Amino acid sequence: MPSKSTPGRRRLRAVPQIELRSQIVHGYRRVYRIAGQGPPLLLIHGIGDSSTTWLPVMSALARKHLVIAPDLLGHGESDKPRADYSVAAYANGMRDLLGSLGIDQVSLVGHSLGGGVAMQFAYQFPDKTERLALVSTGGVGRGVNPVLRAVSMPGADLALAALRIPGVRWPASALVKTLAVLDTGLGRDAPDLLRLVDALPDATARSAFIRTLRAVVDWRGQVVTMLDRCYLARGMPTLLVWGSHDRILPVGHAYRAHTAMPGSRLEVFRGVGHFPFHAEPERFVSVLEDFLATTKPASWSQEQWRELVRSGRPVADPRQLVADLAPPPYRELKAASERSAT
Repeated sequence: MPSKSTPGRRRLRAVPQIELRSQIVHGYRRVYRIAGQGPPLLLIHGIGDSSTTWLPVMSALARKHLVIAPDLLGHGESDKPRADYSVAAYANGMRDLLGSLGIDQVSLVGHSLGGGVAMQFAYQFPDKTERLALVSTGGVGRGVNPVLRAVSMPGADLALAALRIPGVRWPASALVKTLAVLDTGLGRDAPDLLRLVDALPDATARSAFIRTLRAVVDWRGQVVTMLDRCYLARGMPTLLVWGSHDRILPVGHAYRAHTAMPGSRLEVFRGVGHFPFHAEPERFVSVLEDFLATTKPASWSQEQWRELVRSGRPVADPRQLVADLAPPPYRELKAASERSAT
């Protein structure tokens, strides 16, 4: 006999099962995780990472959406060929993967490099993009952690290979754990930093990682920017999520992007590093679901897009974007955002 539910107790929904699948696209194996049903939501991970990074939030999001989390080419369990690892190539890869799954339009969530890929996707395929959620995204400022600048330089592959040697791996691990104990910015992301090192087990994986990094970073910082095209975000629902103590991509980038993207929303997680969806997964899901539920999908026609490009006013020098702002409004914007995060 079926048991009666306890009065006043809300019935919990079943947790959607996450499936690991693969698809051959242009001769290469693309691995992805998929769960749920409803409006499609594409989760794009950062450099050196994989779809596993989204596991803390994927099941919760899949209760209302069809969630697809791919391993980018050169990452995770996807193939790692000698290929084009530029942001534009990744955006093309996302379009082709979605096409193979029969998905015509999607809301995108991108973390770090994945945020840059999401913005590039929206730029190349505005008719396929419904919304953008950018988490600690690259592509909106030159600044980046000095470690990534160093890894972009010649000889970095040897240094990464050395981290796989047991005698070297232990002190590197000890250093990262010490940073965590000292409550430094990088220390907040210590488990994730160690996880990314462990995700490069062989020369093929390390080569793909370095090729990807060098496509977006050099010794001076980030070389790819979307600030000169951010005016195109007009009419595109955009959410920005950042950790206030991000030492990979500083939180100042969040305010810069928020100013450059008309109508965007900004959520700053206080005391959090580069992975806000790991540090506070429930809050992240709540913020993202509210954004998805309270915004209408962007709707573009070719003529609208042409007119926006013709009439838009791009920033001639993206580095001047923040400098041109009057200091008081900029400070007030930052202070208001930090108050709302408390």
